[in-house]
Amino acid sequence: MTDGLCLDAGALIGVERADARVVHLLHRAHAMGATVEIPTGVVAQVWRGGRQARLARFLRADHVTLVELDADTARAVGVMCGRSGVSDVVDGHVALHARRRRLSVLTSDPDDISAFDPTLSIIAI
Repeated sequence: MTDGLCLDAGALIGVERADARVVHLLHRAHAMGATVEIPTGVVAQVWRGGRQARLARFLRADHVTLVELDADTARAVGVMCGRSGVSDVVDGHVALHARRRRLSVLTSDPDDISAFDPTLSIIAI
């Protein structure tokens, strides 16, 4: 693991479903004092309201940081999308944030993330 974890939508779905591998990796990261960071677009991809109590609790945890997409970062993500030929802005934000903060990406779609930056540390779930 690098300096922490950056989660994509698949990882958050794993949290909601109490996927054993996701839960284990997140507990391990927390025990090691690693950061857990989630771009807010990822939350939008999975949040449907209603009965998502487990996910809601996780997102409120003290060790979880939600990362906004500001104007400068939005432009940088757009450039990444243009260079990679991939149009998924949320995955682009995950990849860019992970690169900038030296985080491993916890993802169910490693190919999607590595299309933006093949040098990222990726943990496939």
